[in-house]
Amino acid sequence: MSESVRKPSRRNARAAKRAERGAPLSDAMRPVQPGLSGGRFKPFNDAELLQVNEAVMEVLSTVGLANAIPSCLERVVAAGGSVTDSGRLLFPRSLVEDTIANCRREVLLAGRDPRHDLHVGGDRVYFGTAGAAVHIVDIDENNYRDSNLCDLYDLARLVDQMDNIHYFQRSVVARDMVSNRDLDINSLYACLQGTQKHIGVSFTEGHLVREGLEMCYRVAGGEAAFRERPFVSQSNCFVVPPLRFAEDACECLEEAVRGGMPVLLLSAGQAGATSPASLAGSVVQATAECLAGLVYVNLIEPGAPAMFGTWPFVSDLRTGAMTGGSGEQAILSAAVAQMGRWYDLPTGTAAGMSDAKLPDAQAGYEKGTAVALAGHSGANMVYESCGMHGSLMGACFESMVIDNDMLGAINRTVRGVEVNEETLGLEAIREVTAGVQHYLGTSHTMSLMESHYLYPTVGDRSSPKEWAERGKPNLIQAAQKRLNNVMASHYPNYLGDEMDEELRANFDIKLDQELMQVSSRWSVN
Repeated sequence: MSESVRKPSRRNARAAKRAERGAPLSDAMRPVQPGLSGGRFKPFNDAELLQVNEAVMEVLSTVGLANAIPSCLERVVAAGGSVTDSGRLLFPRSLVEDTIANCRREVLLAGRDPRHDLHVGGDRVYFGTAGAAVHIVDIDENNYRDSNLCDLYDLARLVDQMDNIHYFQRSVVARDMVSNRDLDINSLYACLQGTQKHIGVSFTEGHLVREGLEMCYRVAGGEAAFRERPFVSQSNCFVVPPLRFAEDACECLEEAVRGGMPVLLLSAGQAGATSPASLAGSVVQATAECLAGLVYVNLIEPGAPAMFGTWPFVSDLRTGAMTGGSGEQAILSAAVAQMGRWYDLPTGTAAGMSDAKLPDAQAGYEKGTAVALAGHSGANMVYESCGMHGSLMGACFESMVIDNDMLGAINRTVRGVEVNEETLGLEAIREVTAGVQHYLGTSHTMSLMESHYLYPTVGDRSSPKEWAERGKPNLIQAAQKRLNNVMASHYPNYLGDEMDEELRANFDIKLDQELMQVSSRWSVN
């Protein structure tokens, strides 16, 4: 037998390795994936956590919340709460602690495809959208324009193709919708048509929640099927800081809980304006408000799927305007996430709301700092982590693509450093020191190349010479090319023709069917 038959050539071996590396990795082998473990970063020490908790319990039991609707008052008073002469609803410590001890520890936020299921709880971390911006950042025109229903659908189908954005909560408001019904029902429809990932929406009135639930039940194949695998959750601002219930939102909350839709109990005070200027005080107020909401939900239905949604924001105290990209915002988001983890609650917070008007260096450092701290603090759901500019006033398609790279890199840091017999690399060290010139060609390096290392989609790692030869493209140009390629080719029909016809027959759907098949707005580069 000849040597050439007995031993493959080096060229063939390299080709085989390249083919092996080019094959799709299983989800378990990817360098990053949804639900990696966070929690290594802790803004508070143990003594400080206890101090914050004591302040929270004092606020709930002695200050309470105003403007509770009658059904909330009745439930809390029957469970041991009381009402002050000024009408504020007080929550005794025993009721709050019993709720924390007995509420649901994990919430399933299902995808319509089980590959996108989110198991919210513990130290698992997921990154996604949100923001409800009223503008689209138009890169070509260097301007902001009003957002519309088609933009929401387009953003949903874009996120559907972004591996490191794990769920889609409404990023923009469809400002071309006139009535509350048109807005709520059509926003839900646009999201359902655009992505199979978990969807987060909001509602303006209680009866519209019932209509939204009817749509979800139809898509799921029945109410029981939706309750078992809820692929839509409600982001609910049940409280108006400081410490007042929002009546319309509370009605929406009750409808969602009774209908089997998971709720994010969202408190959005602004430090220095609607919550204390001190960061610790802002944490106290946000935590107290969300725990009051948790008690409320569990008195409606014990063990209902609810998330501790502390979203404290920050003011620029020189002007009073919100600043989403500050260092104070970054540490504040991490701090409230730590409180949620300390209570062992399914937790969501907001991070990544850059003050920069465009995807530039300011946007990069603001988003990277805030999202990294939130992820490492162990926030289960990091909302508004991508695509947002102008302190939540604008959403940017190109930034969604750029931030997908950023979220992958941050998630890789959340994964951390694994220490085991293989990763310690002793055999590789022996192999190289025995005569191999470098580690690049070793089996150890080749085996880890795809499973331990993440590579950017639009980020540029080429040499200056190679970059010049390619026409010196910048990051935004690379993102636009990727964006156009996705948007000109990915027109999903996730509802299917039959279900789409059924929904259009029963709901006043405004989204043009032709726009869901092809749009002149996008062209392949």
